[in-house]
Amino acid sequence: MMKYSTGPIDIIREYYDSGSRTYEILIRHGMLVAEKAVDAAKKVPHLKPDMRFIEEASMLHDIGIFKTDTPELGCSGEYPYVCHGYLGRSILEKAGLLRHALVCERHLGVGISAADIVKTGLPVPVRDMIPLSVEEQVICYADKFFSKDWNLIAKNNSEEEIISNLESYGNGSAEKFRSWMIMFK
Repeated sequence: MMKYSTGPIDIIREYYDSGSRTYEILIRHGMLVAEKAVDAAKKVPHLKPDMRFIEEASMLHDIGIFKTDTPELGCSGEYPYVCHGYLGRSILEKAGLLRHALVCERHLGVGISAADIVKTGLPVPVRDMIPLSVEEQVICYADKFFSKDWNLIAKNNSEEEIISNLESYGNGSAEKFRSWMIMFK
């Protein structure tokens, strides 16, 4: 089992009651994503991924969910769930964690382009939210394997389920994920 820096957990505790089910879901999900992301990053040592950063950012990538109206996760905020990425970015930027903040914003789907935001009318700022660094990509990849679920805490998604879900977007998302499968598996 990996050891986690108290830094990310301390930051999460600033926004979540540590006795709540939402906190439990967020921490468990973050740990699963971190373990998968670190394992995947080990497959690309030539890219020199920052493992500590991957662990920390994996733990923090969903910090913005409490601001969303997602009762199935115990969240009663005012925003749609798709907004949690840019909302998390704002939280972590205020904490001075600029690289971590970008992971929050860029982990949705396999990334969202400004053109796709406009085309689909998503209620998020119009800008490219696409994972660029190897660390951002590996966290985005790992995140697809674990859905947050009130009853299960985390549901493990198969590669087939992930690809099927991504194919429904029809914007090359499934192909991007397949390329990550080749790189990180």
